[in-house]
Parts: sequence; structure tokens; C-alpha cells
Amino acid sequence: MFLCFKKIPNKLHIILVKKKFCPLNTASPKAPPTGMKLKDNLKGTQLYFIYFFITPSHKKQCGDIADSYPKTMRNSRVFIIIVFATLLSMFLPAVTSRAGDNTLTFMWWNVENLFDTKDDPATEDSEFTPEGGKRWTSKKLLLKYMRLSHIIKIIRLKTGSYPEILVLGEVENGAVFDRLFSFLPDNAYKTAYHASNDPRGIDIALAYDSTRVSLENAISKQVDLKGKNTRDITLYSFSGKGSTFFLLVNHWPSRALGKAWSEPQRLLAAKTAKSIIDSLKHQNSLADIIVMGDFNDEPHDKSVREILNATDDKKKFMKNQEFMLFNCWNETDEKGSCFFMGRWLKFDQIMVSHGLFDNKGLHMPENAFSCFSIPHMHAGNNGRPYATYKGLKYLGGYSDHFPVLLHAEIR
Repeated sequence: MFLCFKKIPNKLHIILVKKKFCPLNTASPKAPPTGMKLKDNLKGTQLYFIYFFITPSHKKQCGDIADSYPKTMRNSRVFIIIVFATLLSMFLPAVTSRAGDNTLTFMWWNVENLFDTKDDPATEDSEFTPEGGKRWTSKKLLLKYMRLSHIIKIIRLKTGSYPEILVLGEVENGAVFDRLFSFLPDNAYKTAYHASNDPRGIDIALAYDSTRVSLENAISKQVDLKGKNTRDITLYSFSGKGSTFFLLVNHWPSRALGKAWSEPQRLLAAKTAKSIIDSLKHQNSLADIIVMGDFNDEPHDKSVREILNATDDKKKFMKNQEFMLFNCWNETDEKGSCFFMGRWLKFDQIMVSHGLFDNKGLHMPENAFSCFSIPHMHAGNNGRPYATYKGLKYLGGYSDHFPVLLHAEIR
């Protein structure tokens, strides 16, 4: 299968040709949208015509995507899918707002290094420059934006709205985050970006639908790693339809040098998060609290199970007020949100407090949690996340993590 572009004023004419490729100029240049006259050497092939009325900026975006791939890839099935899916995302039909709905969708996604292409002397980001180890260019960044926005648009189609609360991990700065929203038409997002002291310069970025909820307050707390820096833990206070709820976002220290060596750092992060939750519960034992992020630990690990006192057994949680949080992973049959060293891991988690089960304010209905993906986000025989990089090798995928979603209701 091959992908061909044909220049037509104000249009992009894409032809997918199955079987043996024949030069585009063997077909009539004045082919009507519903078919074309073929010379003898094109008969028997299967042709598909797709016409898009596009703006000059869309033309440039398509060309930039093509240029960002090696010439050897441009006739591959994978490349065809990339450009085709991106084009479709540009022309998704408008979705009516669900402003009258009581549902709020929360989305967490570790997007695997959403960096600009400039070297920031204050952080260790030099590999994400055109001259750096990963040869990170503006064209690769553009494809990254299109990848991420494409998934957010698909979620919009499935739910009727962009996620009301969108939280991304591994974002370099506020400017690179803000640019993402230029790829999401008709959004009502406002952003809240907190720059922490992480040595690599990766932070947690949040956006919220300002027509549905209001951000009342944001407080960030450093994790004391005895002289080492990591991502801060931030508490956001929101209001919507007369109710107040809290969102605690996390990206705990990684397992870069092994689980055992790095676990004490995540235990300290867990204690920091727990102190914030304890403070909220002291003021209101049934406060509506959602805890989300990339914990670099799984639901059964000590940091989550013992320090946060979270369980994925809903019956046990409902009967026993001693459990502080319900871990939502048992609400889905998915194997995990990321894949490392030959196994699936549930690092990306959403946990909720008892307040989401008291039928007041924010409420968690049945089957509210999901680990979201579409087939194009999978790679390999094991279906692992289609990453942007593997080491220094550029793969051109979405992220090495799948996003997780929570659909809550305001009562």
C-alpha cells in the first residue's frame, strides 16, 4: 500500500493505492472525486479517494509530518495510518457541549516528555534539542502535538466533551503546554501550571473547562528527598454546581536505578501526599478527594497500599472507614498503563475518598474508571504503548503510557 499526495487548489488529494504502485501521473490529472480514468497499467488496482478542503496551515502541517519521517518510511503502512489518522482528526465533526450534564471526566496522562526544542540552561533538557542526543526537532514536536490532540479529540467524540479536568505529566514548561490547545478546536480550557524543581524540568500541567468548573485554589508541596529534587505534589480546589472537590496530582520518583534502591524516595512522596489528605479529612471526613498521577509504584506496593492506605477492594473499602482511599484499577480488565522489562505495570492510578460514595457533591458511579487506548496507540505483539522514543531511537508514537480516565457525577 502506498500514499500519494496530489496538488489541487484548496484541496489535498490523497490516493491510497493497493497492490503494485504505479506513478501518479499515469492517471488523469482531472480525475473527478468519484473516480478516475486509468491507463492500462493501473487497471486492477484498488484506489481510494479522499478529498479534504483545508487551510494553508493544514497543508503545511501535513507536509511537516511527512518530512519528519525518513524517506524509507514514507510508503509504509504505519506512515499511511499516521497521516490518515491525523487528517481525520483535523475534520472531526463538532460535538455539542454537555454543559447541562452532571458528568465530569478527569484524565491523567503521562505524555512522555512534551518538550520544546530550546535548551533551558536551568534544567537538564539538552537532549531534547535538534543537536541533542534525541535530535528533537520542531517537526517531531508538531507530530507529538497532533498525536496527543488526536486522542483527546477521540475522547471528546466518545464522551460528548473534552475532559473537563485534563492533567498531563512530563511537560517541560507552560508555553509548550499552552500550545497544545491550539490543536483542540472550540475548547474552553484554562490552564494551571506549576513549575517544580525537578532537575530534568518535567512538571505536571493541568487544564480545566472553565464553563463547567472553577479553580478556587492551588497549593504545592515539595517532597523532602534530603537535598534531591523531584516533582512537587499539588492540591487543586475546584467548585462546580455548588459543590467543592479536591484534586491531588502526583508524579513520584522513578525506578530508574531499580525498585529497591528508589523505593525510599517514593515512600517519602507517599507521606507527603498523605499529610495533605489527612489535613483535608480533618476538616471534613467526607471531603470529595481525587488522587491521581504516575506513582511509579503499583496498587499493591507499600507506598500506595500502606502509607496512602488505599485498597482496590470496593466492598472492603465501603465497609471499613479505616481505608483512606479506593484505588480504581479493579474497575477495569486492562493489564496496565505502561509496559517495562517484559511486564505490564499499573503505575498510572486514580484513587478516590469516601466522599465520592455519599451521594452528595461529587459521586463515582459504577464502571467510572478506564485505562484508555485505541489500536493505533499499541505496538508490538504484546500491545504495549506506542512510545515516542525507545532510548535514543525515535519511534514517533504517542507516549510510553496510556491515559487513565474517571467519569464522575455532581449531585
